[in-house]
This record gives sequence, structure tokens and C-alpha cells, in this order.
Amino acid sequence: MNEVYAIKFGEHPGGTRGEYFHGCAADPRDQRMQLDYYVWLVRTPAADIVVDAGFTAEMAERRRRTHFRAPSAALALLGVDCATVPKVVLSHFHYDHVGDVGAFPNARFVVQEREMAFWTGRFASRTEFHRLVEDEDVLRLVELGLAGRLEYVDGERELAPGVRVHLVGGHTAGMQIVSIATARGTVVLAADSSHFYGNVCGDAPFAVHNDLPGMYHAFDLMHELASSPDLIIPGHDPAVLHRFDPVDGLAGTAVRIA
Repeated sequence: MNEVYAIKFGEHPGGTRGEYFHGCAADPRDQRMQLDYYVWLVRTPAADIVVDAGFTAEMAERRRRTHFRAPSAALALLGVDCATVPKVVLSHFHYDHVGDVGAFPNARFVVQEREMAFWTGRFASRTEFHRLVEDEDVLRLVELGLAGRLEYVDGERELAPGVRVHLVGGHTAGMQIVSIATARGTVVLAADSSHFYGNVCGDAPFAVHNDLPGMYHAFDLMHELASSPDLIIPGHDPAVLHRFDPVDGLAGTAVRIA
């Protein structure tokens, strides 16, 4: 049966609810909120699948983020040999999700066609979009595509028995989530379709989005797919590490979700 893990590799303690929530959902605006940065492991009977690739120590210094370990080093804590990982799902192309792709020399990267089209299209250079990506990350992904190492999806696809990606949009043009059938039920890895539990569970969109109706659509689909709201896992909420059992010896760093 499939298993799902979250492993923390960094954090950003200095944001407010007013920065992170859209419109009236931002009240009270001065409430301090920490962002945690995770990489996700889906352990199937056949092989490990990784969801997202975080960012490097160099990028953390540039963007003033706390970086505890490379995402690949975080995965190694759970016995993952990144050189043998066959598939890495990239939920979207923002800097904090695609920075460590070089640690997976033999993987194919699962991306939505609409995500690549947007970040190589006419609006990617506009300030409010461009600030969320790094040029070298996007160029590296283009190179991986030219090398035949991107697995393009247009909508939904099964990657392994019980493991599917789903296009939702909203946060970015080609934002995708991952649903995983487990012994505990169907888990949904929301990534940035819901940064915090308060987004998807409170019907309160995140402040950064490409398409506001698309974000609400993502909320609806996640509730439809997950066996219970407790199994919708937001992309940056520190509470993830408190709601699930820690991996032995890795309390505060890694949890088994299912």
C-alpha cells in the first residue's frame, strides 16, 4: 500500500496574515504566521515518488529564508536515494518548489503543460509573476524538456496504482495537486493550492494567485478527492508536523501522513 511522508527542510518566520490571505480573509491582518518548507515522499510498492524539489541554500540566502538542509538531504533522512528516484512531481514552478531538481539525475519530472506554457509565455516577465520564480530554474526546466526528461500532463494522469496528479490552476496557471490512495484513505497533497489549513478548510484563498475562481475550484476538488478534510495536506503549514505521527528519531522534521 502507498505511504505518504512530509519532511521539513526550511522555514520563513516573518510573514503576516495580511500578506498571506486574500481580501477579507486576511483579517486580522497583523497576525504573525510562519511558513514551513516541505518536500513530500510518496512511497509506493514499486518505487519512491517525490513531490516538489524545494530550493537550495544559495537561494535561501538570496531570499532570506531559513534553510536547514537541502531537500535531497531531507529525503535521505527517510532512506531515499535521489539518484534512483524515477519520478518527481513539480506542483508548479515557483522558486521554492523547483530549486533542487539537479539532485535527481535519473528522474523524469511530471509537469502540467499549462505551467510550462505560462512561464515561457508573454506574461511571465511581468513583475507580480516574475518575482515568484528564478530565471535559472525556468531555464533548467526548459533544458530538461529539451533532454526529454519532462513528462507533460494536460489535466489528470495516474503515475502509479492509486497515485494521480490533477490540474487545478488557481495559484498558478498550471498548478497541480496529487491524490494518493493509502490504508488510511485518499490523501491529497495540496502544495500551494492551499498554503495553510485555513485556506482550504476556511474557504479563504491565499493572497498570491493567477486565477481566483481557479483557487476556489481547487478547494472543491480537494474536498471531493480526499477521504476526509484531515487528509488534505497544505503546502506550508507548520501544523502538518503536529497533526501526524513523527518518523522515529525525526520529531519536528518528518511525519508519516499515511
